[in-house]
Amino acid sequence: MMTTILITGGTGLVGKLLAEKLIVKNYTVRVLTRTPKKENEFSWDIANNFIDEKAFDNLDYIIHLAGAGIADKRWTSKRKKEIIDSRTQSTQLLLDKVKELKVPLRSFISASAVGYYGAITSGKIFTERDVSANDFLGTVCNLWEKAVLEFDKIAIPTTIFRLGIVLSKKGGALEKMKTPIITPIANGKQYIPCIDIEDLTDMFIFAIEKNLTGIFNAVAPEEQTSYGFSKLLAKKTKRPFVPIGVPTFLLKLIFGEMSILLTTGSRVSSKKIIETGFQFTHKKLESSLNNLT
Repeated sequence: MMTTILITGGTGLVGKLLAEKLIVKNYTVRVLTRTPKKENEFSWDIANNFIDEKAFDNLDYIIHLAGAGIADKRWTSKRKKEIIDSRTQSTQLLLDKVKELKVPLRSFISASAVGYYGAITSGKIFTERDVSANDFLGTVCNLWEKAVLEFDKIAIPTTIFRLGIVLSKKGGALEKMKTPIITPIANGKQYIPCIDIEDLTDMFIFAIEKNLTGIFNAVAPEEQTSYGFSKLLAKKTKRPFVPIGVPTFLLKLIFGEMSILLTTGSRVSSKKIIETGFQFTHKKLESSLNNLT
């Protein structure tokens, strides 16, 4: 019998590629979306606590990627609530349905983010053992992960990946970085924990195939600052590089509080996932940019 996987956020950047890869590997893939258009897409409405129950028939795994985009809009009080609710309420809805329908899930695998460690720039290398920060990003990730770990409490094996910035050809952060003239951001000393979309999607599949449980940082092993990242991107895209960064005060004017996503960043360890036997295709930024630019 074929293994069936339900993906939330399956129409997004990561979800689309992950679904394609799983189908190639002969998994049955279902997608939860607000606007189902294809045969394998099922409706859900978080605000009204609704999921099409057919999505859970003979289901083996759930991969939970859904959540309002952290960098899509300015962080008003209303937007902050949307960002948190879209993650915690969606997780709670999935949990309630799994309990109600007594779905014998083999595993629940969820995204989180390296924002768990907070919007700070420091020399410290963060590992999965560190506690969450008290700022907005830390709070979002902490609440999301707490909601996910409720699956663990009902004896469903649970995996959480704390994602860095996902590098992809089709949209996402990298597309926005390819400006006509490339410069570092702020003083350029902040780190940019990132991961190639190929490696990230392979990591989710690895979790299924190796019965991986626990919390893992999903970041490439090489640590790059904004300065180093920008310089390499300019070289690979054959664009001019200006070493003077966009001033922090200007970014605050444009993006408000959300500017911390650009102006801060720490080093995050990938040691734990490597120790499981997972092998990165793109350990270094240069390898990823060769593939994506």
